[in-house]
Amino acid sequence: MKKLMNRPQDFVDEMLDGLVEANPSLTRDGESGRVIRRTTPAAPKVGVVSGGGSGHLPLFTGYVGQGLLDTCSIGNVFEGPTVGSCIEAMKLADQGRGVLRLYGNYGGDRMNFDMAGEMLEDEGIRSTTVLGTDDIASAGPEERQKRRGVAGIIYAYKAAGAAAEAGADLDAVTAIAQRTVDLTRTIGVAMSPCQVPGADRPSFVLGEDEIEMGMGIHGEPGIWRDKLRPADEIADEMVERLLADRPEGSGTRASVLVNSLGATPLEELFILYRRVSKKLGEAGITIVQPLVGHFATSMEMAGVSVSLCFADPEIEALLASPSSCPFWKVQP
Repeated sequence: MKKLMNRPQDFVDEMLDGLVEANPSLTRDGESGRVIRRTTPAAPKVGVVSGGGSGHLPLFTGYVGQGLLDTCSIGNVFEGPTVGSCIEAMKLADQGRGVLRLYGNYGGDRMNFDMAGEMLEDEGIRSTTVLGTDDIASAGPEERQKRRGVAGIIYAYKAAGAAAEAGADLDAVTAIAQRTVDLTRTIGVAMSPCQVPGADRPSFVLGEDEIEMGMGIHGEPGIWRDKLRPADEIADEMVERLLADRPEGSGTRASVLVNSLGATPLEELFILYRRVSKKLGEAGITIVQPLVGHFATSMEMAGVSVSLCFADPEIEALLASPSSCPFWKVQP
């Protein structure tokens, strides 16, 4: 695969340099420069921190901004951030009202953020954790706590960030983030692989005429692999699986996210969205705050994910509140 890069070992840092130079609202910080923070800190409030591996832009670093994240620690491609960068991100986000750690349910991320939280607790910085667990293909309903966090985590970023911006305390910000995660479901489908910079082969192999339903954003195995099908058939199955896993107590209003995994163009996303919208309408679901585009990618993987956030009135209001980051702006 062809990539626009210099040396593979410089890929992440040169990407981060370009990101902050193109977006003056962001600044690199930390000893290794692997923390992205808001250039102008918010007024004193609860800090909201995330982190994860590179290769998923706009996730994770792209959502640092007003009404969203305060800081984000970033690792190498498909590798979690170091303990040191997690500590730095939390310290930079702390304004004396505590810090929410909000990140995907992956082993390395959990271990390093947990260690960082324990170390900073000794320094008087209180923190809480909410894990993104929206990927329904990664575990069954009875084991929801084992599910991976994928594109749907951006809803928790938005709700928690808005609540913190409005002055909510740490317990309240944590509770709204957790409720948003609990009400969000995602499933993806992959059509071609990606390749980590410097690797001599793609992360996985799919035939020219194959797709895989439920594959994870790092190439984790999905539910089934078969021949490519028409877009409407794919959309129908994705919606059916999401509705079959509908959260208990969810209402009839939901935000829909149709997300490109990297190489899939907007034209194809809108073909899927028209069908997703139709199927949700037939199921009695009213769509609010629809999102279509690149929100959580996997390098140049071709494919798409669909997320539903069954927004209750409070979450819906938080999703509609003003926010601004390089990749997602909500106007008042």
